[in-house]
Amino acid sequence: MELLDWSVLIATLLTIVGYGTWKNKNSNNVQDYIKGGNQSKWWTIGLSVMATQASAITFLSTPGQAFNDGMGFVQFYFGVPIAMVIICMVFIPLYHRLKVYTAYEFLENRFDLKTRSLAAILFLIQRGLAAGITIYAPAIILSTILDWDLNTLNIIIGILVIIYTVTGGTKAVSMTQKHQMAVIFTGMFVAFFLIISYLPENINFNNALEIAGISGKMEILDFSFNLENRYTIWSGLIGGTFLALSYFGTDQSQVQRYLSGKSVKEMQLGLIFNGLLKVPMQFFILLVGVMVFVFYQFNPSPLNFNTEAQTEVLNSEYKSQYNALISEQAVVFKAKQDAVNSYISSKTDANKTKVMALNTAEQELRAKAKLLIDKANENSINKLESNDKDYVFIHFIINNLPRGLIGLLLAVILSAAMSSTASELNALASTTALDLYKRNFAINKSDTHYVNATKWFTFGWGVLAIIIACVAYLADNLIQLVNIIGSIFYGNVLGIFLLAFFVKFVKGNAVFTAALITQVIVIFGWWHDWMPYLWLNLFGCILVMLIAILIQKLNSKT
Repeated sequence: MELLDWSVLIATLLTIVGYGTWKNKNSNNVQDYIKGGNQSKWWTIGLSVMATQASAITFLSTPGQAFNDGMGFVQFYFGVPIAMVIICMVFIPLYHRLKVYTAYEFLENRFDLKTRSLAAILFLIQRGLAAGITIYAPAIILSTILDWDLNTLNIIIGILVIIYTVTGGTKAVSMTQKHQMAVIFTGMFVAFFLIISYLPENINFNNALEIAGISGKMEILDFSFNLENRYTIWSGLIGGTFLALSYFGTDQSQVQRYLSGKSVKEMQLGLIFNGLLKVPMQFFILLVGVMVFVFYQFNPSPLNFNTEAQTEVLNSEYKSQYNALISEQAVVFKAKQDAVNSYISSKTDANKTKVMALNTAEQELRAKAKLLIDKANENSINKLESNDKDYVFIHFIINNLPRGLIGLLLAVILSAAMSSTASELNALASTTALDLYKRNFAINKSDTHYVNATKWFTFGWGVLAIIIACVAYLADNLIQLVNIIGSIFYGNVLGIFLLAFFVKFVKGNAVFTAALITQVIVIFGWWHDWMPYLWLNLFGCILVMLIAILIQKLNSKT
């Protein structure tokens, strides 16, 4: 990175942090600090909801997911619009009528304090883990690219977020997220059009889509009922709907975004805006990853996009074997380049088959390279990740974009990390302060006391998130890891809320016991891989409802 990139990056981040801190430094009561004074317009709500979900993981992992597996991941989001409509019709009117500050406050009104506390604790566990990952995701990538210490980056990102989140509360988070989303969309559109411009002169956008298609990257819809397929239209519409219902309807990091709305109508419009834009946005981000794949059909790519991992294996006893794979990849790349050009000139089945075979050959070489990296890691002090999905897009940015735009795209990644983490810390603190501290330990204190307590809890959760980030390890793919964590807990919590809304005869003791049993079963089922993680949401939701109803009926008979 050069001076111009550093200038763009630092100026963007400091402007966002400074503006959020200065604009909202006088939130001195609970209404202002936690619900933003209920002044948010629908577009602020919509962008804030979107920014909360669209963390740095989205902009790092999603293009890499598409580079490796194609567009099928978009099916994961098909349930979002359905969930938005249900939340607008059921959840929002109820939350607004009861004038709740947190989603879990409603559960005490319907059941009892222990059920409210349990739901809050389940939220705190999964969202606390997720907050650490949203800091860790960009930090581990940027530490490799910038050659900075990983823990130093974790601390820098965490401190920047803590500053304006503690100072301004919900209003600061929502206001800064509008500017962060502007930076994010600008950066992604610039990257997309630059990728297209970097393709050979004889390759237009339609040709690029054709090349991606014959390589298996444009298979968007999978109608199969095979549970072994993680992403199908059914898992998206059913499992995705339940995950989105849980996330947007019961997760305080999202609920707090739309509870800040001026009215029910503004809240509903904000969520509908998010529902309409979410699938196209994710489709576009995946398409960026597919275009990066097409770019590397005409330009040499590394055998593994994690440069640190490559360096490690090249300094090990497996150096000669890895270099042999690099030589094989160069031969395959040249043959593939010729085959792709031949296909563009003459779209015959023979040329198509040749391109597909060469892409398969390259994938096999990449798999062999990962095995060598893993072997080199066995005796290494610094354990490095051989899976490089999360490094694909950042590698492209650093090595191909013009100076200045590199700084902008890095600002996109860090802005996304900050916006999502800020929402999470804000919600974690609010839930801790109001659902646990206020109801169990400090009843009938002043507004100033609860605001100060929330600020201290924000600081505490921020420090914990930094610690989690510092001890985290990369999973198969970060965006999947976050959704797996959510799926383990969300179905159970959603079931509790659905019981509260629709099954009036079930009481608090039955729900509390059922939720504890369900959580144990879901964790056990996930550990033993009973089903793809998206289905855990439906499984947990139905299970807690059935167990609670059964316990209540048995209690009624005794």
